[in-house]
Amino acid sequence: MSRPYCTSRPRIDGRGRTARADADAHVRELITAVLFTNPGERVNLPEFGCGLRQIVFAPNGDTLATALQPLVASALDRWLSDWIIVNDVSVTAADSTVTVTLAFTRRDTQEPQQITLVR
Repeated sequence: MSRPYCTSRPRIDGRGRTARADADAHVRELITAVLFTNPGERVNLPEFGCGLRQIVFAPNGDTLATALQPLVASALDRWLSDWIIVNDVSVTAADSTVTVTLAFTRRDTQEPQQITLVR
């Protein structure tokens, strides 16, 4: 299985060298890459991604939130199982906002973390 690459922009650190993301930031960037990449968007890995970005055009409501939970969990399990353990995915839809809260554990440190994405 191919690992996703980090999606952050290259930065220059205080020494004038290419800056590296810390491990927590790197894992969060990997999660964001999986969730917001549409399947078919990557030519050499057409199954990669979750397609969460497409929900902007879907009718918002409880049905959407219920459908997104297994979609998000399965995409993260498939593509980032070497990096994280998904503990819980919570999706809420209110008005024109969808909030995805992901509780996960990093495999390398066994440290539980949480990330919230709002669109």
